Amino acid sequence: MLRGIRPLLRGSTYSGVLFAYCGALASLPLLPFALLPALSWRSTPESVQLVLVLLVWAVLVGVVGLARPVRRALVVSARRLLRVPLPDPVAGRRTSGSLGLDRWRTPLWLVLHVAVGWTGALASGVLFIMGLSLPGNWLGGEARASLFGTSVRVSGGWSWVVAAVCILLAVAVCVLVTKALRWSAPRLLGPSAAERLALAAERELLLAERNRIAHELHDSIGHTLTAATIQAAVAGEVLSADPAAARAAMRSIEESTRAALEDLDYVLGVLREDQSGAAPTRTLADLPGLLERLRHAGAVVEPELSGELAQVQGTLSRAAYRILQEGLTNALRHGAGGPIEVRVAAGPDGLDLTVVNRTGARMGPAPGAFPTSGHGLPGLAERVRLLHGEFQAGPDGTQHWRLAVRLPVRVSA
Repeated sequence: MLRGIRPLLRGSTYSGVLFAYCGALASLPLLPFALLPALSWRSTPESVQLVLVLLVWAVLVGVVGLARPVRRALVVSARRLLRVPLPDPVAGRRTSGSLGLDRWRTPLWLVLHVAVGWTGALASGVLFIMGLSLPGNWLGGEARASLFGTSVRVSGGWSWVVAAVCILLAVAVCVLVTKALRWSAPRLLGPSAAERLALAAERELLLAERNRIAHELHDSIGHTLTAATIQAAVAGEVLSADPAAARAAMRSIEESTRAALEDLDYVLGVLREDQSGAAPTRTLADLPGLLERLRHAGAVVEPELSGELAQVQGTLSRAAYRILQEGLTNALRHGAGGPIEVRVAAGPDGLDLTVVNRTGARMGPAPGAFPTSGHGLPGLAERVRLLHGEFQAGPDGTQHWRLAVRLPVRVSA
């Protein structure tokens, strides 16, 4: 007995029954239109007229379900009253799948909703009235149980037993109505196959954009913080002995942090869905400024540039700058002093990028001064892979680390 009553005590069952009954009541304005064909065919048997009225009524309810606002309203109400996790319908044009069977899922749900609502309302209502009226004989009648022509009059103490059974059956009907609607809602109101594909495509685009933003933050902000930290340390050491060098280091910090702030403003604008304008672009044309900031940080940079670098434009030039920026940042973080070799060679078939630094006993900030996330090299490898290039990173001999990347020129800007 308690098992039958306990589900009714849950808020979801109360709200589910309310949802079912509201659906039944909402279909009442369509009933007069469903009665018109039956009134015009009065000569037909009553059973046929009843079936005809129910069919016309179901068709009218289904037609209402074809409207898009109806589905959105049903999804919202089912999510709140049935406590079913339903996503919002995909906005925009109808997908190709919605022109077939998927288009009729909402009308089918609406017809089912109305049918279950009326069935539950009539059955539970009759059972509740019987359960309340039998013990006191409030309706002035008597209860009889008939089976295969045998009729038994219910009186005395048995009336209370029958009343309790009626109440429990009414509770069971309410629970079954809620469970039926909760089971069918995800299957009929949930996203169709075409909508799931559209949602997956939107999520893929969102993840790709987030991944790109993560790369931009790592490349720009990570490099700036590393260079600024080293430049600040250099400025502090030479402030008394060489004020000019200290001022140059401070100017370099200002320039690099200003560039990083531009990148950060753009990224924050994208995350807030604001009109942040065009993304700050760093290309190979900005490579001299990057090398100059590294020199202000105390690094010895030996660049070797060859080929027609000015002809490298667009995506290829931007990617090359970010790759060199990450390679130089790693050289600052993990290098052990000595010159950093930077080679950029633009050929007819590809663009070669190389960064080589020493990895022996470190002469500078103590190990651990620049904690890293470990995403730098995997991010570089992914960037190069997306550009159909070749990526190599690892020891070069016993005391050097070498980063080598080759990007094909055929990649369009």
